[in-house]
Amino acid sequence: MLGATTGKVKIVLRLEGLCVLAASAFAYSKFGTSWATFFIWFLLPDISFLGYLAGSKVGAVTYNTAHSYIGAVACLAFSLASSSQLALVASLIWFAHIGFDRALGYGLKYSQGFGFTHLGPIGKAAKEV
Repeated sequence: MLGATTGKVKIVLRLEGLCVLAASAFAYSKFGTSWATFFIWFLLPDISFLGYLAGSKVGAVTYNTAHSYIGAVACLAFSLASSSQLALVASLIWFAHIGFDRALGYGLKYSQGFGFTHLGPIGKAAKEV
């Protein structure tokens, strides 16, 4: 698949996701609230899957919006500028979720469908390659 990461670079990117997950969880242990809160909100970005009900192009946009570090960084910046504990907790959980997904190989999506990611094809798309 053109545009998909392969080989050792793919491994590095997945390890990078694992590092983001670990760093976020560590920061959450220092600055966050209860772990129950962490686990309750951890899967919130996956609501973006609903965009796929409107087609693969809309689904890719909604998924990528929720799974890009851009939103999490903006949320973290807001938390630091405003001293908002809620925004800090949200950003740390958001970073952890994205890192977790990337460590598992779930990359940002292409408009061809959910299985086509920047980290390579997944699911049915991987079987077709």
